[in-house]
Amino acid sequence: MSSRYSNLERPGLDPSVLRSSLCMPSGPISRLDVVAQTGSTNTDLVRHAERESAGWPDLSVLAAESQTAGRGRLDRSWVAPERSSLFVSVLLRPVNRQGRPVPTAAYSWFSLLAALALAESVEDRTKIAPQLKWPNDVTVDERKLAGVLATFVPGAGAEPPAVVVGVGLNVSLTEDELPVPTATSLLLEYAGTTDRNILLKSFLRTFADHYRAFCDVDGDAEVPWGAHPALAARVTARMGTIGQEVRAEVPGGVLNGRAVKLDARGALVVRDDDGERHTISAGDVVHLRPRE
Repeated sequence: MSSRYSNLERPGLDPSVLRSSLCMPSGPISRLDVVAQTGSTNTDLVRHAERESAGWPDLSVLAAESQTAGRGRLDRSWVAPERSSLFVSVLLRPVNRQGRPVPTAAYSWFSLLAALALAESVEDRTKIAPQLKWPNDVTVDERKLAGVLATFVPGAGAEPPAVVVGVGLNVSLTEDELPVPTATSLLLEYAGTTDRNILLKSFLRTFADHYRAFCDVDGDAEVPWGAHPALAARVTARMGTIGQEVRAEVPGGVLNGRAVKLDARGALVVRDDDGERHTISAGDVVHLRPRE
């Protein structure tokens, strides 16, 4: 679908400026690559992590101007016009400050951590205050602004596994370019900026700060980050799902009830109409929506 916005009105990402601002030693990112087009930044970064481990250290980043075969959760497609969105994936090889690997049980929090960092950084730069929808969406007034997908990367030999976390943020999509009517974009929400270079720098700095803090408490989502709240508390405070009456489609049927909290691994706890509590993992739920 063509857009009434030209590429000149949708400027490209500037790799040299991004690297000078974000990459070590002056910034938190180890490596940052930008490609014009790819099938999926997550797929590519997983491949790089598996084949060229030494060249792609912790906090390596791959961004693309256009994605032709992007996939979200449950293999749903994610496509958008060139330069209209942020498509970015981050490689994580999580260890704490002493170099001790973070327990793999904590890996289920990385998509929520990325969603939180994205929502906070968008609010900081645009004055829009997105919420989180469990398990992996960033929303504005219940319309989807962004999605997050985490991909597990098995370790080679004795190496611990890695994770690739990918984010797709709708930036300058117009109404007729939205993939579904229930989506939105920063442009449509009258954001303070739609400059993707500003948005990407803000997201990656916030994400890296949160990631390091989480790793330094050994991936325990209930442990505060120094004087700041723990990850679970921060996510819960921004999650619109908690406290809602929800309808969850899960393997074997439908669960109706109230979303009451997140458990220690970031799964959603739902209390049904009989008062029984059910724990739903992100991998189990097919659809989660407000109960009608």
